[in-house]
Amino acid sequence: MDTSNSSAIPTSQSKSISLKPVNQHSMHTHTCGELRAENIGEVVTLTGWVWRRRDFGGLVFVDLRDREGLTQVLFDPDVAPEAFKTAEGIRPEWPVCITGTVQHRSEGQTNESLATGEIEILASEIKVLNTAQTPPFQIENHIDVNEDLRLRYRYVDLRRPHMTRNLRLRSDFTFALREAFHKRDFTEVETPALFKSTPEGARDFLVPSRMQGGSFYALPQSPQLLKQLLMIGGVERYYQVAKCFRDEDLRADRQPEFTQVDTEMSFVTQDDVMSELEDILSDAFGKMGIQMQTPLRRMQYWDAMDTYGTDKPDTRFGMELHDVSNIFQDSSFKLFSGAAHTDGQYVKAINAHGAGSWPRSQIDKLGEVAAGFGAKGLAWIAYREDGSVGGPIAKFFSADELDALRTEMEAQPGDLILFAVGARLETDEILGGMRLHMARVLEVPREGHDFLWVVNFPLFHWDEETQSYASEHMPFTQPNEDQIDLLDTDPLSIGSHTYDFVMDGFEAGGGGMRIHNADLQLRILEKLGFTKERAEAQFGFLMEALTYGAPPMGGFALGLDRVCMLLAGADSIRDVMAFPKTTSGSDLMSAAPSPVTDDQLKEVSLRTL
Repeated sequence: MDTSNSSAIPTSQSKSISLKPVNQHSMHTHTCGELRAENIGEVVTLTGWVWRRRDFGGLVFVDLRDREGLTQVLFDPDVAPEAFKTAEGIRPEWPVCITGTVQHRSEGQTNESLATGEIEILASEIKVLNTAQTPPFQIENHIDVNEDLRLRYRYVDLRRPHMTRNLRLRSDFTFALREAFHKRDFTEVETPALFKSTPEGARDFLVPSRMQGGSFYALPQSPQLLKQLLMIGGVERYYQVAKCFRDEDLRADRQPEFTQVDTEMSFVTQDDVMSELEDILSDAFGKMGIQMQTPLRRMQYWDAMDTYGTDKPDTRFGMELHDVSNIFQDSSFKLFSGAAHTDGQYVKAINAHGAGSWPRSQIDKLGEVAAGFGAKGLAWIAYREDGSVGGPIAKFFSADELDALRTEMEAQPGDLILFAVGARLETDEILGGMRLHMARVLEVPREGHDFLWVVNFPLFHWDEETQSYASEHMPFTQPNEDQIDLLDTDPLSIGSHTYDFVMDGFEAGGGGMRIHNADLQLRILEKLGFTKERAEAQFGFLMEALTYGAPPMGGFALGLDRVCMLLAGADSIRDVMAFPKTTSGSDLMSAAPSPVTDDQLKEVSLRTL
């Protein structure tokens, strides 16, 4: 099929063509997405993959696709018999090089949905660059393809137009961020990928050392400690597009290796850092056509939890949490009245507008959903369209209680009130989960993008599993200065200099001010259960560095994969990553992770059990 005597170079009859940068140093003169009516009459050369071939007997039409778009090519045996003969034999996904003349499509054949839909190429020459097996799936956006199959043949999946667009979007957004940092005098510093194991809440990926048998590097979970050392070293304004690694359970917006845009500043206050970040993010989003109004809203951690049931609230819709404990103080329903009279216990509710008309069987199934968020059961009341009040607990409430509840929840006929009873955080998290679930089921509209800060996270939380204090953010977070004295008496009440960047109900980034005093850092580590010896063994290099004039410092890390997912409107970060892993951490394309030989293990002083 290869027409070896065919040239990929336009003939001498070509108009003078001024090549765009994308077309210089390439086999083609134009991409498949750029030709328009003003190019009619030009002799051009295109390269790409055959998307579709349509044989009408006397004519062959080929849709040629590259990363920029699609162009229709016409092969006419009366014009170019050799090219026509070759075109009869080509198949989908064959890479080809085609030369021809731009012309108007035939009357009535214009494709208004296609950028190049006014024109076509009348082919004079074609060169087959390679053949291809029949693809395992069609290279089209609207075709629903099993994700495992897509990942197995990722090099084919990447040709799908939406994947091409997603990778371009990621590239453009990353460049926009780099530009924003650079023009503000930040220095890009590349930190090591082989470092000391310093677990930060997730398991490290360990790398054995061949030269020092029995010793291990760790792949960085983040550049956190290294960027603090850069601040001590006088870099002052640092950023990096950093690859990070965490050996943790996976989900749609989490991968074992991911990318964060990491930054740190010194000789700054929290307001300095947040204001600078707002300017940088506003610039970068603006380059993507998204206006982020600054200054951003700042929502206190507990306000977010008590209002939306999460520290990453999506505020584009209501269904807010309400504390209704006071309504049921004298209720005959002992579960509610008991909580109302117990310190630290609450009765909270959300209004799922429209779900009150559901059948009883459908509402009862919500109990299983709530159990996934930690609920032992799910109490509910439905305000029916006929004015009655339904539900298994409705009979326990007086008319006054039901009226007060209706007023508090702004309940209308057809509404469903869902309750949670328990401790503050417990009820917040249960109803926060149900709020998101009901919004999805009820298809509550969420338009545009939603940006805000959540600030002042607790310094610690209590880990029931380990029966110990744990960092809410990280062990290096600066506590509120006026609360440091509470470390020994009431550590759970201490707030911190922290700020999470929330986008569309996702934690898109997080940051905080850092401890820059060695004595305070040791006190925090000891409160987290570290002995002085263990602290020295794990973080001794940092503790020592803090004694050499560490300045006030604070920073931030933006989850690049997650933000690009939201910008692309994708359902998973895997759709904005070139070669992601499955939820089990596997690379289906290369079959990684895979066993290694005994000789390889021996070289690094290891053996299998």
